[in-house]
Amino acid sequence: MAALSLLAMPRRATVEGFFAGADESGTPPGLWTLVFSQVTTWIFARSLMNAAILGYFYGIWGTIAYTAYYGSFLTGGFIVARIRAHGGRSVQDWLRQDYGAFGNACYNLVIALRLLSEVFANLLVIGLIARATLPGLPMAEWLGILGFSVLALVYSGLGGLRASLRTDVWQMTLFLVVFALALPALFLSPDFSFAAVMTAEGTRGAGPGLVLVLVALLQVFSYPAHDPVMMDRGFLADPRTAERSFLHAFWISSLCIFLFGLFGVQAGVIGAEYEQELLVTWQKMFGPQVFLLIALALAVSALSTLDSALSSAARLTVEELHLGPRSVTTGRVAMLAFAVAGTALTLWGNKTLFDAVAVSGTASMFLAPVLFWGLVLGRRMAGWAYGASFVAAMLGAALYLFRGSETVKALLPEAHGYTQLLWICIGVLILGFAAALAGDRGRRGA
Repeated sequence: MAALSLLAMPRRATVEGFFAGADESGTPPGLWTLVFSQVTTWIFARSLMNAAILGYFYGIWGTIAYTAYYGSFLTGGFIVARIRAHGGRSVQDWLRQDYGAFGNACYNLVIALRLLSEVFANLLVIGLIARATLPGLPMAEWLGILGFSVLALVYSGLGGLRASLRTDVWQMTLFLVVFALALPALFLSPDFSFAAVMTAEGTRGAGPGLVLVLVALLQVFSYPAHDPVMMDRGFLADPRTAERSFLHAFWISSLCIFLFGLFGVQAGVIGAEYEQELLVTWQKMFGPQVFLLIALALAVSALSTLDSALSSAARLTVEELHLGPRSVTTGRVAMLAFAVAGTALTLWGNKTLFDAVAVSGTASMFLAPVLFWGLVLGRRMAGWAYGASFVAAMLGAALYLFRGSETVKALLPEAHGYTQLLWICIGVLILGFAAALAGDRGRRGA
């Protein structure tokens, strides 16, 4: 993987290639480069594990709930198309027109946290893979985390966004190959029944999975807008190519994430004991050969997401925050800072992968009224209404993140954590849209 990544890199890093993904002649990426890049950076290791873990605990509805988040490609394509129709060159460029520096600062804070969570969560999965595959090596987890962090940093730093796009193509191809080899082992297993899997309620009951479907539907409009990897790729090619890339990425990624989730559902159906984020469970279910394919699929997707997150971090730091000159060196320094911070977060005690999705998804919901008001209704909100929506979403994210503390327990209704998340999301949306309605400033450009 290291050798292929280094071979796929462009031989010379230009500023336009580093930040805008153009090749040496200035040509933007083509349709299938964008499609493969979008897909492989969204069916990343954390998402694959989340789909499988939710399927194990909550049956088919758990996997459906996570698959529902991939409707973000449809809403993300709509957001990009509308922003481009208004003359915007990025989400920040569009927000700056109505909400100035304050609006951009709120948005950039959320996407910086999103990028950190991407680095953290995917390195966490790499650590789990290393620990499961090398149980006799005490330092396997940390060696895996540090090794992948350094690998992603080296080739991302050498080529920037252009390197990320080129390596995404082969990484997606490799993922599809190993995944296609692993799937028959599931479907041809003597214990596998399609009917049983499609009606499975999981080891903890289907109720929380159904709740998560509702959460995903509430978050799916704003969720893509806070993902800089998806948004960045929406502005690289012409509008028609971008639109088609979102549509193809939707059906490919949704199918892959749903099928991978079935590995977790099947583990729950046959009553396999849950061990180490399902990795040891799969090793016992399928044997070392199939387990190796599953682990390789996870590793490839993790590497792809790491390089994309680092290239987006460089673009955020240089193109949007203007924290240094627009140079390859500044971009590399930004990548290093995010890589170090994300790696350091793996020392944090929280190992629940879905929490990163739930927290960042809740934080992104401040954008729901902003996007609806501006892109659907063609109207503007007052600055204070934008700020109120932001504060409501950040408080909601904090409530879910710290729901185990005694103070937060007193504020939330006693219920399953996902039910609490649903109520938090509803509350954030009510407050955000109420602020938008009260702070309506009329049609944009009027």
